[in-house]
Amino acid sequence: MEGKKEVILKTPLSVEEIKFLRAGDKVHLNGVVYVARDLTHQRLIEDLEKGKELPFSFSGSVIYYAGPTPARRGEIIGSIGPTTSSRMDKYLEYFLQKGLRATIGKGERREEVKELLEKYGALYLLACGGAAAYLSTFVVEKEVLDYEDLGAQALLRLKVEQFPLLVAYDAQGGDIFKEGKIKYRNLALYNEY
Repeated sequence: MEGKKEVILKTPLSVEEIKFLRAGDKVHLNGVVYVARDLTHQRLIEDLEKGKELPFSFSGSVIYYAGPTPARRGEIIGSIGPTTSSRMDKYLEYFLQKGLRATIGKGERREEVKELLEKYGALYLLACGGAAAYLSTFVVEKEVLDYEDLGAQALLRLKVEQFPLLVAYDAQGGDIFKEGKIKYRNLALYNEY
């Protein structure tokens, strides 16, 4: 994982600007991200299938899998750490077909996810788990777009500045989890001698 780069990206994202990124690269994200979890994904699909117009376009968009805590007085948002991404795997292709360019979460995902990201030219980005309060400091605006009845799973629009992320799966099939396992397995074997 040597020689990884650090880049600044601004939403909406294009295939052209993300195709050079590789697993392990550091990203500082600026612009709009949408916050959605399991129930939100279900509602979005139901609404789209009913022909309802959504309050945002998927084209070039980024979805952050998170459920923020309520904001304290004077704050924009409460803690906003990533949630386990694999729960949203079953919805991913539907949204990639509509132009979704990246998702943000935590943890490994199914093998099919890497194939879908290659097929559609998209990324899976990691936000640091356990740093939810710190991550909230990169949010400069918050708006509830829909599904307010879902509480922490409401559909949100956030504006972020320099949001710190790591490329987990790139658009060429790269996988930071696999690379890390190989690297540290090789180190362990080397240290046995």
